[in-house]
Amino acid sequence: MKFNNIEYTASYGTAEQLKPSVVPEIVFAGRSNVGKSSLINKLFNRKNLARVSSVPGKTVTVNFYKGDWVNFVDLPGYGYAKRNESEKKRWAQLMEGYFNSGRSIALVTVLIDMRHPPTADDMTMLSFLLERGLRFTIVLTKCDKLNKGELAARRESLLTELANYRDIEKTEFSSVTGAGIDDLKRIIENAVE
Repeated sequence: MKFNNIEYTASYGTAEQLKPSVVPEIVFAGRSNVGKSSLINKLFNRKNLARVSSVPGKTVTVNFYKGDWVNFVDLPGYGYAKRNESEKKRWAQLMEGYFNSGRSIALVTVLIDMRHPPTADDMTMLSFLLERGLRFTIVLTKCDKLNKGELAARRESLLTELANYRDIEKTEFSSVTGAGIDDLKRIIENAVE
């Protein structure tokens, strides 16, 4: 797969706007400010393909990127508390609409900030994917922000925190150092073969 040959195609703010799924889709999901945009830019070796923001909750649409024979889908970040109720409702309907529209989802990449225990929203997403029988992988972001001792402690804690997902492949990732990017590319390629 040519990861350098990706282009942005469209953004949709409501489920009704979503176009039918015609090729396999690789989906990126995670809470607000977990580093989805940074991961997408690193994965595709582009600086500004996905807009990076210091403000949580910036991505409020489903964003599509086109590859050779696969689409990459950036879902809005979940769990941002400052959204008003109508925005939260629109977000929930958009997510429900995306996952219930008969899409050809090859893989969901769930991003979790490695520095902290998974949030309730993270656990809800993992549980949802497991119940739906969707193939997914877990990417533990911001691993470069931990020193060796902290990294070892978080790895140990994650064994308990993600005990129900022992068989799910996990990748430690850093958008700064590029750690984990080759593993993630391999996982994506295997999912769409």
